[in-house]
Amino acid sequence: MLIISLETTDAHFNLAAEEHLLKEKKEDIFMLWRNDNAVIVGKNQNTIGEINMDKAKELGVSVVRRLTGGGAVYHDLGNLNYTFIMKNDGSDFL
Repeated sequence: MLIISLETTDAHFNLAAEEHLLKEKKEDIFMLWRNDNAVIVGKNQNTIGEINMDKAKELGVSVVRRLTGGGAVYHDLGNLNYTFIMKNDGSDFL
């Protein structure tokens, strides 16, 4: 298993790295990462209708869309994120 600890706290880079690793995986991956102040939104969310973009900009909060669905979450340096990317060998997960 490849273990990655990202040093950057740029939410755009970190989510792009996660997507790249998912698409190009050659082995199982465990990744740890943190983001500066950011709102991370699901792939189907309406950011204009759900986020006050002017306030986010005023506060220096990035708004970044992730590859997966789900609701919005807030990240800052007190939040440790992790990603597991594993090959699908057809067996049951648990």
